[in-house]
Amino acid sequence: MQKEGSKYISGTLIAQELSLEPIQVRKDLAITGVIGKPKKGYPVNTLIDAIERFLGWNSMQDVILVGAGNLGSALMGHQEFRLHGLHIVAAFDKNTQKAGTTIHGVRVFSMNDLETEVHKLGVKVAILTIHSPAAQETADILVKAGILGIWNFTAAKLKVPESVVVQTEDLSSGYAMLCVTMQSRQDADNGSAS
Repeated sequence: MQKEGSKYISGTLIAQELSLEPIQVRKDLAITGVIGKPKKGYPVNTLIDAIERFLGWNSMQDVILVGAGNLGSALMGHQEFRLHGLHIVAAFDKNTQKAGTTIHGVRVFSMNDLETEVHKLGVKVAILTIHSPAAQETADILVKAGILGIWNFTAAKLKVPESVVVQTEDLSSGYAMLCVTMQSRQDADNGSAS
């Protein structure tokens, strides 16, 4: 809507675009502090700013990535992160041949340098893209180095102190949900065709 030059957007239109109920959209947007105008809706630019501020996307967050393999490399090359305030400043890998290289403009360090570099860079967030069996040991190292947030792309359920936030992205679960949803729709289509 902003690119189209619209000044206002209604909660009803947002709800339609997202396949949600308008009341849910209004409740969710109320959290940002933006107030809509009757018959007009929400001011587009103000709403974008409020959502970005609420999500923390209005300021850049420096993070490190641990595991510079296929998934880690793909995440380092994902340009959209910067639009949402995430800046990968360094990567770490146990493969010593990767140390000293650069992937998508991100310098790769040896795991042996992790604690020193975390302190030097002052980062508080890490992205974890390593093999699951090594995830807990690596999480322990990250916590010891002062990391307060871990974006976990492993299948491991990490045990960390309460002061550390873990967000797990289980790709297998996402795929499983896709398969179940597709099967449900196929079953429903077969049932209605009978």
